[in-house]
Amino acid sequence: MKSAPVKLSVLGAGAWGTALAASWAPHHEVTLWGRNAAELDAIREARVNSRYLPDCPLPEALRFSPDLDAVVDASELIVIAVPSSGLRPTLAALARRAELPPLLWVCKGFEPGSRKLPHQLIAELLPAHRQTGVLSGPSFAQEVAHGYPTALTLASDDHALAQHLAETLSNHRLRIYAHNDVIGVELGGALKNVMAIAAGICDGLQLGHNARAALITRGLAEMTRLGVRLGGHFETFMGLSGLGDLILTTTGDLSRNRQVGLRLARGQALDAILAELGHVAEGVTTAPEVAALASEMGVDMPIARTVCQMLFEGLPAAQAVDALLNREIKAEF
Repeated sequence: MKSAPVKLSVLGAGAWGTALAASWAPHHEVTLWGRNAAELDAIREARVNSRYLPDCPLPEALRFSPDLDAVVDASELIVIAVPSSGLRPTLAALARRAELPPLLWVCKGFEPGSRKLPHQLIAELLPAHRQTGVLSGPSFAQEVAHGYPTALTLASDDHALAQHLAETLSNHRLRIYAHNDVIGVELGGALKNVMAIAAGICDGLQLGHNARAALITRGLAEMTRLGVRLGGHFETFMGLSGLGDLILTTTGDLSRNRQVGLRLARGQALDAILAELGHVAEGVTTAPEVAALASEMGVDMPIARTVCQMLFEGLPAAQAVDALLNREIKAEF
């Protein structure tokens, strides 16, 4: 049975927030919030987010507002779509309120510096709020905004809430599965970005399909090792938010993280790459957090470590490949 429409707000007018708002606007009362009132006005007038989704017309029903308090007051559901680096200030603003509706987050990655996942920041800043969950999975914002078929995972510690929100937010082009492994879903979304940079390097060096297949497979092994050690479920990494998202971002050229790897392989400097992309590539900030965490916990993650060395220590692409290929031979499992 089709769920009743809800009043929901999407906080963050970047590519992903805009795409989700566009997907839900024909079925619900959706308001897109952003900090920059002038940019929101331009999007409203043009009915297109020219900076992040220039080729995706937005539904007439989609509303816009820079007034966070007014947006939250009118919401039955909040979806936070800011970058990981912006999650803490957004949560701090929400923490000033006495009551909040159910809250989902779609950002992927660790908080730079603290190495905290989104659910840990929510526990810190909104300790009394229990109706929360994460939405993740294989999805390019541009394709979601255009209405291409997409499947996602919605995980919450409250299984009834996960099921209810999955049913509410699904539509004929967006299918959402309920899950209970918040940590695993979060980690799948974060770690695959690092592997996408590695895959871009592999393809940028024209190492062939065999090498890319090996890299994706071993990358999944690294993701799963760390994810299970941190409390995620093995099965989660075989699903949409693990293997599914990994395949998408390592092979699809719409992936910003893959683009970083492709350009690193051509010898471009990281600062120039990020300036040229004009979008957040979460894998760049996630890589050092993952490498440090893996080292502390004694989890072997050679691909993640090598990506980090290329990004921040000047390791040339060709030397990075040689280092990975010439590691000690081990059993696969």
